[in-house]
Amino acid sequence: MTSELTAGRVEPHRSARWILGALLLVGVAGATLFVRHRKSTTSTGAPAGKAGEARPVPVVLDTATLRDVPVYLDGLGNAVPLVTVTVRPQVDGPLTAVSFREGQAVKKGDLLARIDPRPFTIALHQAQAALARDQAQAKNATLNLARYTALHDQGLATQEQLDDQRASADQFAGTTKSDQAQIENAQLQLTYTEVRSPVDGVTGVRQVDQGNVVHASDPNGIVVVTQLDPMTIVFTLPQDDLPLINKEIDGGLSIEAYSRDGDRLLGKGKLTLVDNQVNTATATVRLKGTVPNPDKALWPNEFVRARLVLSVRSAVLAIPAPAVQRGPQGSFVYIAMPDQTAALRTVVVDTVQEQWAIIGNGLKAGDRVVVEGQNQLRPGAKVSPRTSTPVRSDEGAPGSSDTVDDTGAVKKGKRGGASP
Repeated sequence: MTSELTAGRVEPHRSARWILGALLLVGVAGATLFVRHRKSTTSTGAPAGKAGEARPVPVVLDTATLRDVPVYLDGLGNAVPLVTVTVRPQVDGPLTAVSFREGQAVKKGDLLARIDPRPFTIALHQAQAALARDQAQAKNATLNLARYTALHDQGLATQEQLDDQRASADQFAGTTKSDQAQIENAQLQLTYTEVRSPVDGVTGVRQVDQGNVVHASDPNGIVVVTQLDPMTIVFTLPQDDLPLINKEIDGGLSIEAYSRDGDRLLGKGKLTLVDNQVNTATATVRLKGTVPNPDKALWPNEFVRARLVLSVRSAVLAIPAPAVQRGPQGSFVYIAMPDQTAALRTVVVDTVQEQWAIIGNGLKAGDRVVVEGQNQLRPGAKVSPRTSTPVRSDEGAPGSSDTVDDTGAVKKGKRGGASP
């Protein structure tokens, strides 16, 4: 019984020791966390959660300036030769010579090919012989007419004989004129044996080789000659743009042709035609312009981006288009204040022309706007400007951000600002 009482007294003491050990461990852990928190606060001078917010945000800045900005419309089109000629033989015969190389630049009148001229030379000689014969007969008939006239005056020839002789002389005179026409025709046919270029241009693929017999009815001809300078640009624009075009067309409009990707300017020229009807299937209108092409930058049937320059807006406040953001309250930009903090400004965007956004209200010339890094900014945040490549005023080829609608016209997006 004594041993049972002793065991009952020992059990409570063990429980107390376990509880005391657990409390001691909790106290040590709490003290450790408190010391670490004090060190972090002391080393940064601020709570650790706010240290990242105080770090400056790297941004790219540009300055709002007054500049001349062109207003234009972009469309897709093709480079079309001003003149394309399929050179066909005009007489039949064996092709005895080909005098051009494929892809050769030729001038109007240059010899391209030759057809055997001997049959046509013989025909010319025959026509000349017929003329000589009939001229002799006409001369004899004229002499006889003179004799019959004298005899008629003397009463030795009847009026009928005189009239018959006069008709004979007139008949031979007409025959000689016909012979002369035959000679001219034979000379023309002989000329056709030399196939010459009808225009200045560049030859294409040769359609027939020397030695073949060619015919005037051959559908493919001998070669195609294409005039490359100047070049015609045919493109389409939505019918909704017609009021803008008609408003400016009296002063003469210029066009610019860019490569299909919009990276290279291929040529500049003048608008020459606005089609007199709208395509009802696509709701577009065709336009045509003529562009000088001395360096052969444009090639027949090449796809191009055509830009119709409507006007130039002078001395307008413009900023790079990427600076404009759009939020629930409309378009806005971030500007860098003198103390290197960011401020939000609500702006009214008049229009966006490629890389330039024309600002109607909300900014003034000299304001430094944030072009890159806006997604990390909040009003009052510190900014750290970094160097950027300035946007040149002479840039402006259609960019990759352009979209093409189902009418085939290039849409200039971003009107009113870009989404954040």
